[in-house]
Amino acid sequence: MIITSLLDTDLYKFTMMQVVLHQFPSAQVEYKFKCRNPGIALAPFAEEVRTEIKALCSLHFHEHELAYLRSLRFIKSDFVDFLGLFKLNEKYVTITPQKNGELEIKIQGPWLHTILFEIPVLAIVNEVYFRNTQPMPDLIEGRQRLEVKLEQLRTPGLEQLKIADYGTRRRFSKAWHEEVLRVLRTRLGTVTSPNRSNVSPGQFAGTSNVLWAMNLGLTPLGTMAHEYLQACQALGPRLRDSQVYAFESWAKEYRGDLGIALSDVYGMAAFLRDFDMYFCKLFDGARHDSGDPFEWGERMIDHYLQNRVDPKTKTLIFSDGLTVPRTIELYKQFAGRCQLAFGIGTNLTNDLGYEPLQIVMKMVYCNGQPVAKLSDTPSKNMCEDERYLGYLRQVFELDPPINISSK
Repeated sequence: MIITSLLDTDLYKFTMMQVVLHQFPSAQVEYKFKCRNPGIALAPFAEEVRTEIKALCSLHFHEHELAYLRSLRFIKSDFVDFLGLFKLNEKYVTITPQKNGELEIKIQGPWLHTILFEIPVLAIVNEVYFRNTQPMPDLIEGRQRLEVKLEQLRTPGLEQLKIADYGTRRRFSKAWHEEVLRVLRTRLGTVTSPNRSNVSPGQFAGTSNVLWAMNLGLTPLGTMAHEYLQACQALGPRLRDSQVYAFESWAKEYRGDLGIALSDVYGMAAFLRDFDMYFCKLFDGARHDSGDPFEWGERMIDHYLQNRVDPKTKTLIFSDGLTVPRTIELYKQFAGRCQLAFGIGTNLTNDLGYEPLQIVMKMVYCNGQPVAKLSDTPSKNMCEDERYLGYLRQVFELDPPINISSK
């Protein structure tokens, strides 16, 4: 059994789920799986994936897990009470092998009852694929590559560079994920203790994975994901105001906590138009997840200055396909000009010498309406309806035309 705890997922799934419970409990959604790697045949593993998802749906939250969630300052008591009754339901998932070797996975049902599927399903597909294609993994190579990363991070002058693990969804395996985290904790030192006090000089800021944060005494990290802003396209009063509506609904829930805004659901230009002085002051910072990160950082700093906000008081989080060398480059460009955070995913948890799977599970419908993600990297876009895409482009004044990769 690959997933043995419902905490084995990213923190932002819980922070978004709490908003769904309190503000959008009746929303209906559909997610769709996509593998971006050309020529990867996942269809032969359909039955094995189905078996693992069935096991996933047998899990429930244990009292010590609920107690841990309750200890997080931004998790509310009624939400934890709800999770105490919660189980994933297999009826919301359909898995269909395709003749071309691809694997179709759809998740369809109430948002409140399907939101926790994404991360464990992606982790299951990854581990099933690699345990079949690499039954004797080269762990020695993986450890050597990890050692190189550690040496790069511990270069003199980089003591204030801090990284976090964002690699649950595309990890090679659960066991390898744990080994990497234990090495990072030991070799780099943690930035804070589990209760987020007693700051220490370590370089390992924490992990997005709630289970490993609990088990290893790490800081859990995360706020919102693309699906939240996508859903607001169908849930808000007006499409043009959907991004503003998403940020205001978030602020209503967290009252200034968890204040990192995701910037690339409609592209950077549309984000900056909506992220006015009010949001610049209200939110703690923004997260980059597509497009040129150096250009993005410069535009964010300039935007803060134009809105009379000191960039040094704001945090810029970089999380798009980072490697350690790229992280170091970004740190050198922006250190001292703003607060910085770096979330490294696949390159930390799936770097053993094999081509990692570039798999995603994105929301494509909410309340029967198409929703879209239009990032600053066209290959990362997803939309099921080209007519809706054209309308969205017109409403948000997106130019030039954006290519989609929906099929």
